[in-house]
Amino acid sequence: MTALEGTGVRSEPRTMSQRLARLAGSSPTHIILGIVGLIWLVPTIGILITSFRPGADMRATGWWTILFEPRFTLANYERVLSAEGMGGAFLNSLFIVIPSTILPLVFASMGAYALAWVKFPFRDTTFLIIVAMLMVPVQVGFIPLVTAFRESGTGLLTNYGGVWLAHTAYALPFGIFLLRNFFITLPRDLIEAARIDGASNVAIFRTIVVPLSVPAIAAYGIFQFLWTWNDLLMSLVYAQRNSIQPMTVKITQLLGTYATDWSLLAAASFLVMIVPLIVFISLQRYFVQGLLAGSVK
Repeated sequence: MTALEGTGVRSEPRTMSQRLARLAGSSPTHIILGIVGLIWLVPTIGILITSFRPGADMRATGWWTILFEPRFTLANYERVLSAEGMGGAFLNSLFIVIPSTILPLVFASMGAYALAWVKFPFRDTTFLIIVAMLMVPVQVGFIPLVTAFRESGTGLLTNYGGVWLAHTAYALPFGIFLLRNFFITLPRDLIEAARIDGASNVAIFRTIVVPLSVPAIAAYGIFQFLWTWNDLLMSLVYAQRNSIQPMTVKITQLLGTYATDWSLLAAASFLVMIVPLIVFISLQRYFVQGLLAGSVK
């Protein structure tokens, strides 16, 4: 028995083999999950490698042959970003996604606070109506909303305004439902103490509710960002001018034109994937906290 063992302190393994043996003995579940995760990553890795391979190599051999004959090129990305217009579509996606994420966050959080902590007539009935709206397919509103946009004379279907309003309207029911269920778990004594001190609803919302609800708000923001970035249907319906269409629409056009040029399509696909991956990986801590928020008061 070593001195550390006599004191009840576990010694850390010093060699790599000892570390691997300890990991295998104590965390078999982690190993299984790691293998499953690696299998799920294989298609993404294949797309990434294919996007950097010359077209001739891609048509002759599989992407895994780069282990033996590594040859890469940036020509696919240069062609996609410049000649095929994916660079402009990338900026369009940002112009659509950022306001379409911020607007629902602002309005949903304010509406959720009102339904959780502000007393007004038919409050519970209003919340039930909002919950019922979650069951209504978004396709039901396409024709009346497009007609209203067209007849308004504001050109909403030919600028970003139409798709911003559409994404915001369709996202509000879920956002209000999610955030309201978290807001009601906040300490009532804290809210009441602020009201006794003379704080208004705006002050309570800004200084107490929002700081305490960052995980839930961030989780909803991540959801909304990913949904909006990956959206194709509403972009086709509400962004009808080619110059404002996002990457999801542009890549469908490339698919119809270059159906056999897999290197070009792989480069375009990875451009569409990279931003959601960065957002999710960088904010996964808030995403997990938001999913668990409200489960334990």
